[in-house]
Amino acid sequence: MDAVVAAPRALLGRTIVGPASVRIRDGRIVEVTTGEAPPGAEVLSDGLLTPGLVDVQVNGAVGVDFAEVDAAGMRSVAEALPSTGVTRFLPTLITAPVDVVLRQARAVLAASAALPDGVGARPLGVHLEGPFLSPKRAGVHDPSFMVEPGPAQISALLDDELIRRALRMVTMAPEQPGGLEAVRRLVEAGVLVAVGHSDATGEQTRAAADAGARMVTHLFNAQRPLGHREPGVPGVALVDERFTLGLIADLAHVGPDVCRLVFNAAGARVALVTDAVAAAGMPPGRYHLGGADVLLTEDGVPRSPEGTIAGSALTLDRAVRNIVSVGVPVADALASATIVPAEVIGESGLGRLAPGAVADLVWWDDDLRPKKVWVDGRVVFDAAVPVAPVVAGYATAGQ
Repeated sequence: MDAVVAAPRALLGRTIVGPASVRIRDGRIVEVTTGEAPPGAEVLSDGLLTPGLVDVQVNGAVGVDFAEVDAAGMRSVAEALPSTGVTRFLPTLITAPVDVVLRQARAVLAASAALPDGVGARPLGVHLEGPFLSPKRAGVHDPSFMVEPGPAQISALLDDELIRRALRMVTMAPEQPGGLEAVRRLVEAGVLVAVGHSDATGEQTRAAADAGARMVTHLFNAQRPLGHREPGVPGVALVDERFTLGLIADLAHVGPDVCRLVFNAAGARVALVTDAVAAAGMPPGRYHLGGADVLLTEDGVPRSPEGTIAGSALTLDRAVRNIVSVGVPVADALASATIVPAEVIGESGLGRLAPGAVADLVWWDDDLRPKKVWVDGRVVFDAAVPVAPVVAGYATAGQ
């Protein structure tokens, strides 16, 4: 039997219109109409209806590090994410030796497969942020584990059938020896390649795009900076329309004025990401990222024991609110967390309210806080219903 959700306003494509209604059948949207709600619809009294948010860079949350995940940990993350509007997410693994990365990826996939139907947000595969990075732009990654992306290393990923089918995204430094050929091989295998943790010049960044790279991981962070004569990674990314720009909008990784600058220059190509770690949604304390310690203090920014920023404790709904706070229109901010990340990873059925799309929905209040969330047409979060303490804590992490 069909279900219909009607809202006073809805995000259709990149535009907010209303009133609008979404008809759902068997977990998918079969019709979207504007105007008066049809008989029998669930009528939302206020706020805004959008597609579910899609986070393509998340290392963990609620105390769970994906490098050490099991079925129970994956379920904890999946159950917590909808309180922040996220309905689909791409588990991310940071730099480790290739054999270790493969083992971690298999554990992520096994934990993902163990998720029961109808439970929380759904994982989309795996994103490898390393080990093919530049030691010159290591950030919190361990340079001793970084390797050049030679033929044998890429074959280790692509010759493993399970990994190849689930590998959605690889972040790498294309200027490393063998980098451009690695980009081409990964792209031919259907993997999204992102430039990140890279000391590439502007020319080398363009060469990566020529080879098929289509994203930049956490723009401005851990990459050769923008200069007025040498544009580096961010300068080329801002003007080369082949790139989608991942942006950590916690206003600590990238300041408010620069976030606004990015949207002014390339707003239609920005994908908001959290780069969240196990500390996200948790109180100050010691957590793990890739098995290494990170410290979350009262300032809300996870750091290594040496003081280097180590991912974030950001939630994607808060990223949207942050971007709106710097002057970006609401529709543009929401598009950057829905349709843009969905498109860059090739998921045309996600991130939009349109016939044929998956029925992932978020009902937001007027302050852009999630009130109710559907995944595959099923309610997985309702702010009016009491939740377990860890999830409640995560829900309040974006306050």
